[in-house]
Amino acid sequence: MKFIITGGAGFIGSAVIRYIIHHTSDEVVNLDKLTYAGNLESLAEVSGSERYAFEQVDICDRAEVERVFREHRPDAVMHLAAESHVDRSIDGPAEFIQTNIVGTYTLLEVARHYWQKLEGERRARFRFHHISTDEVYGDLPHPEESPDATQHLFTESTAYAPSSPYSASKASSDHLVRAWMRTYGLPVLVTNCSNNYGPYHFPEKLIPLMILNALEGKPLPVYGKGDQIRDWLYVEDHARALYRVVTEGKPGETYNIGGHNEKQNIEVVQTICDILQELAPSDIRYRDLITHVQDRPGHDRRYAIDASKIQRELGWQPQETFDSGIRKTVQWYLDNQEWCRRVQDGSYQRERLGVGQ
Repeated sequence: MKFIITGGAGFIGSAVIRYIIHHTSDEVVNLDKLTYAGNLESLAEVSGSERYAFEQVDICDRAEVERVFREHRPDAVMHLAAESHVDRSIDGPAEFIQTNIVGTYTLLEVARHYWQKLEGERRARFRFHHISTDEVYGDLPHPEESPDATQHLFTESTAYAPSSPYSASKASSDHLVRAWMRTYGLPVLVTNCSNNYGPYHFPEKLIPLMILNALEGKPLPVYGKGDQIRDWLYVEDHARALYRVVTEGKPGETYNIGGHNEKQNIEVVQTICDILQELAPSDIRYRDLITHVQDRPGHDRRYAIDASKIQRELGWQPQETFDSGIRKTVQWYLDNQEWCRRVQDGSYQRERLGVGQ
């Protein structure tokens, strides 16, 4: 198969491309605008493959997207291109509306017209796989609020209740994708994932931010009490799941992908500190760097995924526990500090984002 993967230079997209090139015989066309969080260094190990091609294209540029489809003639699209940081969406929602909603619309229209001209087996096997987030569902009861909170999980039938400009833009794109199947018959798949972590994560996100700040002796900012709960999914487990869905999933279906690893943010930060204390001993006691700061506006308190459908129907389950995955992640950042320095080009210096001012 040949895939067009949008956002392939981003965190999850690059993991998917590395997985496909290393573990399959399929071809990949990486379509990426190369915004601040997209970096081709994340693909250095596969960029020399004859099965890999790169196109620097904005998904909102219809003429260019049409050219890529015309020249590369894909069998499937995996759509990961998105503005994805909640704090950035609070500071500047316009880019999220443009990329996540208008960009998805543009991609859907190009894919639809391309698919409608295909014939026979190529038309029958074409897929449009839209990769989304569990944040579209809003939040779940927190153990402090409800004694049976852990029995509540996001399922594929959970109603949408997005809280931030980011999650609202992703919810909009999810609805567009499903409408293009219902209205035009485009064979689509949707996946909603929990919080990803792992190698090559841009340092504005919680885990890499904590690792790099700790190594430099800087404060480790934790929002509010740090009791927000997330379900943590190792990015390479997610990449395997996405490939399973696009190759074996049933068109029209939604699959939730989670790591079965609910942790409070403060637990995550403390775990990182303890691993660093072991792997990178310092005169600094890393836990002493933890600093509680004002919480994010409208911060969801708990996310957790019920991933039983993808396990039951497609046979996928995560290979990494949180303990094994976070240790691998910390070790990767210790071993790749030069990558971290290069991807931070000056436009982001790990400052606080998303204060809503």
